Amino acid sequence: MSALRIPTAEVFEPLLLPARDKGAWGGRGSGKSHFFAGLMIEDSLAEPGENGGEGLRGVCIREVQKDLAQSSKLLIESKLAEFNLGEADGFKVFRDVIRTPGDGLLIFKGMQDYTAESIKSLEGFKRAWWEEAQSATSNSIKLLRPTMRAPGSQMWWSWNARRKIDPVDVMLRGPERPTGAIVVEANWRDNPWFTPELEQERQDCLRITPDDYDHVWEGGYVTVIDGAYFAKPLAAAKAEGRISRVAFDPLMRVRVFCDLGGTGAKADAFAMWPAQFIGREIRTRDYYEAQGQALAAHINWLHSKGYTPDKADIVLPHDGETNDRVVDVSFESAFRAAGYSVTVIPNQGKGAARMRIEAARRLFPSIWFDEESTEAGREALGWYHEKRSQDDRNIGLGPEHDWSSHGADAFGLMCITYEEPRSRRPSESKRRSAGGWMG
Repeated sequence: MSALRIPTAEVFEPLLLPARDKGAWGGRGSGKSHFFAGLMIEDSLAEPGENGGEGLRGVCIREVQKDLAQSSKLLIESKLAEFNLGEADGFKVFRDVIRTPGDGLLIFKGMQDYTAESIKSLEGFKRAWWEEAQSATSNSIKLLRPTMRAPGSQMWWSWNARRKIDPVDVMLRGPERPTGAIVVEANWRDNPWFTPELEQERQDCLRITPDDYDHVWEGGYVTVIDGAYFAKPLAAAKAEGRISRVAFDPLMRVRVFCDLGGTGAKADAFAMWPAQFIGREIRTRDYYEAQGQALAAHINWLHSKGYTPDKADIVLPHDGETNDRVVDVSFESAFRAAGYSVTVIPNQGKGAARMRIEAARRLFPSIWFDEESTEAGREALGWYHEKRSQDDRNIGLGPEHDWSSHGADAFGLMCITYEEPRSRRPSESKRRSAGGWMG
């Protein structure tokens, strides 16, 4: 057959160059997946070589893949049909794999199915395409990279950015990237084959769900998700200019509201919101979150920010009195030993999470956020959402316990602790206006 010619959008041309890591991130309708599906077919045709060498072995990956309907297999099959390639050209489609020229092979896997031992089955594979890579965990990436060791092997990553701290973003958009990595941003306007149907979807998103638009279509990070408890209050805070530069009153003490984690790699995260109550304003500046660290790390952060015992007080939830399972000492006693004044808020009992949410919603119009230093905390608030049943009823099951709940719980603790300043009683006002205090 004649040489295969696949039209390529200009934005993806850098990815045609040799590189061990190739990445494409951006919003919907950019053609990222179509590009990599076509490139996998093109490389499969080229790999056997003129002398009939061994065919290309490739794996198409997602973090979790329960069935082939969630894989890239259907897209590759449609590309084979588009390019008019079949068994005569060395491609044969089976239920769970695709055979490629020269006895090559394409398989489709979820990385969660692999262990440190089973991942060795990918040794000798030369292409790994990780679709929806925003869901890739750090552990899964660490499993894959050293396994792709065959000469000329490449790893391809395509994703719609979700969070700045997602492992794929840290790896391919952070300050330290793999040697020689080629990474491009691709959005709908970069796609010369962008269809009228997709344009209608884009315009509808901009009109109906504008808060989602930047993430869905322009490759922006998620700021709020559908059903988040604090989506509307956060949007209002931004519109009203309450996400700006916040300064603390140096003559007032800072209260540091905590949600407790523990020590060890599998422990929940420890979160802190430093705040001041000034009149009817709640001012938040700085946000801290760490997982599995000893208490000394949290105290070191407080000191580094100037929240020393002479300037700040610690507010803990009811379990602050409970001893950590590893170090066998309570957070309350440990903070007191470090010189801090500590208040432990009593257990609110059944419905405590809902009480925190409602208190936060009520007080949100009075809350100010420092734009730069509370970004990670606001991200948690924008993600914090209700868990829904996975049946036709779609009923609410209370807050989803995930990475965002720790920052949201500390924020909620701040809100249930707040007391509005009392107005002077009418009788007191009259006595003062009559000429000073009586009695």
